[in-house]
Amino acid sequence: MEAKIDTNSTPSGRGPTLPAGRRVHLPGRGDTFVRELPGPAGAPTVLLLHGWTATADLNWQRSFAALGCHFRVVAVDHRGHGRGLRCDGSFSLAACADDVAELIRTLRLERVIVAGYSMGGPIAQLTWHRHRHLVAGLVLCATSQVFNDTSRDQVMFSMLDRLSQMAGHRSMRGVVRKVLQGLAAAKARTRLPGAWALEQIARHDWLAVLEAGRELGRFDSRSWLGAVDVPAAVVATLDDEVVPVDRQVAMATAIEGASLHPIHAGHAACYDSDTFVPALLDACRSIAGRLTQGGAHRLLPAA
Repeated sequence: MEAKIDTNSTPSGRGPTLPAGRRVHLPGRGDTFVRELPGPAGAPTVLLLHGWTATADLNWQRSFAALGCHFRVVAVDHRGHGRGLRCDGSFSLAACADDVAELIRTLRLERVIVAGYSMGGPIAQLTWHRHRHLVAGLVLCATSQVFNDTSRDQVMFSMLDRLSQMAGHRSMRGVVRKVLQGLAAAKARTRLPGAWALEQIARHDWLAVLEAGRELGRFDSRSWLGAVDVPAAVVATLDDEVVPVDRQVAMATAIEGASLHPIHAGHAACYDSDTFVPALLDACRSIAGRLTQGGAHRLLPAA
């Protein structure tokens, strides 16, 4: 498989140091972008799935180094986001899960630990649901089984529906893009000041990102998540202003044997090296340890 190696940061050099990146062709689906760390010899693979309006670089740049000391790490841009697959404005969480499955096959990975943050959580859940033979464990961070469950949620998702209706008129698409880009840019400036974050989101297919938000409003895994039969861990953000902590705890409770790793942080926890990264590493090592005990994987390298 041919792969184009990308620079460690943005061409401007203003961004953080990142693992090597490359374009990967997914047969029958298109080209996507991944970052990779080889990890120690024989280490399990952790596949990182980012959140809505983010990219792999934005979501995981604080986590790469710590995870790479213990695991082989692969992080992918989802369709419509960053340098992910282009899909002409269309988007579905199920299609993202199928993209992940094809990536696992294309890279010839063994069964992997799939870690999802926010929107990446539903994609991780669906990857297990649709491709169980490829998933060895789940780590679910700042996410839920359902996102549209209260009147407050309904107001937010109805706003996305209205934007989608506007986008149906070609003359209004520029306005919709500017609205979405402005919201994402405000979030990026708050969490990661500087031009690098804005360069990341400038790559988005905004109509696909809009549909991704609407897809979150339709997602509900409560009827089947209890059937998860692989080790699972939940990193719960106790001060989350987007995904209420009671939903995160309910998700952990629904999965038999899931470990809970609570942290005092909001929905932007992934940008906090001191709080989130140790909890994520602990969750991933917990999964790897349980897999080792069950004989499902080789031993996790020592800390």
